[in-house]
Amino acid sequence: MTFGATFFFNNLLLGTGLAMDAFSVSLANGMNEPCMRKRRIFGIAGMFAVFQGIMPLLGWFCVHTLLQYFKTFEILIPWIALGLLSFIGGKMLYEGIQNQEDCPCAKEGVLFAELLLQGIATSIDALSVGFTIAEYNFISAMFAVFIISVVTFVICLCGIIIGKKAGMCLAGKAGILGGVILIAIGLEIFITSWF
Repeated sequence: MTFGATFFFNNLLLGTGLAMDAFSVSLANGMNEPCMRKRRIFGIAGMFAVFQGIMPLLGWFCVHTLLQYFKTFEILIPWIALGLLSFIGGKMLYEGIQNQEDCPCAKEGVLFAELLLQGIATSIDALSVGFTIAEYNFISAMFAVFIISVVTFVICLCGIIIGKKAGMCLAGKAGILGGVILIAIGLEIFITSWF
């Protein structure tokens, strides 16, 4: 596999497509925590980038070693994403309804464990991308994963920043809207996996 313009462009598009769920969750996180500091913004975007990179690499590894086991697991992917995002979104929705504060900066943001669950839930469908890059050798697969991770990082940064601005405007309703968005993303992943 050569590292030409086609390779770069294909993986850029692949990264963009994979990052859309993470973008939506980043948007919800930004809305839920409109006073988020820069370090946290970069940390959240970085977490999504890492998961969006690891999952296709795990898929590539499964294709090259454990293909028969991966096919069995593949049917569970939409159920896992729906469960995780519904749980986190439901919690965010509940907290948004309970805490209708005037000051949007008084909110506690998403916890680290919840962020890990968000990262898994939004990237678990990227495991199947391992099939897409199966013909790549290890170096090419690593470079593809790097491109996917960088694209995801940039897209998630944009999502958080847009969400923060919206969160300041929506004040107490941002947590409710963020929870609804997470649940909707879980449903979208679940429904589109069957059609």
